[in-house]
Amino acid sequence: MIPATDKAERTRQLIITQAAPVFNTKGIAATAMSDVMAVTGLSKGSLYVHFKDKEDLALAVVKYNIQLLNDSVERALRDVADAPARLLAFLEVFADPMHPPVAGGCPLLNFGMEADDLYPAIRAEVDKALHAAQNRIAGIVRKGIAAGSFDSRWQPAEFATKMFALIEGGVMMSRVAGHNAKMKTVCKIIKQEIGNHLV
Repeated sequence: MIPATDKAERTRQLIITQAAPVFNTKGIAATAMSDVMAVTGLSKGSLYVHFKDKEDLALAVVKYNIQLLNDSVERALRDVADAPARLLAFLEVFADPMHPPVAGGCPLLNFGMEADDLYPAIRAEVDKALHAAQNRIAGIVRKGIAAGSFDSRWQPAEFATKMFALIEGGVMMSRVAGHNAKMKTVCKIIKQEIGNHLV
């Protein structure tokens, strides 16, 4: 027999997994608990056994979607040791906004804009993830400088902010336009800057 606590945790995780693409596609405000009931097959009462309210569920879903994005980045970088290639592999994760690594699009962009004024806990979670992404890029650049791959005058933190801002802007513009043309331009700009700092 499965312990009640294990069963409850599995049910909670199932709710998060099935609700994640709904929230990421529709947004927090536009997603109703009835939408979650529809995808999980659970009653409203069952949902509230595991989450105190919709915002509690939304926070769990945001964390889950961010983890999915992080997992995609981890897979892309796993077997890439060379710093320039690691930057390009990171970029490639976001290069096709019409077929994003997380269903519904980039959760940092989707939830970040919506949470700005309405959901402080979710805003803090997205902010933490944004900093982590920029720190990852900056860390790659620093290692590349140390290895002699990049010009030592290159500013890692400044480039990381620029690169990730360009990526998120490219994702947004491409999603709105319904094609990847803007993202292709963004990728070209980022690749040119990386190339300009190769030693």
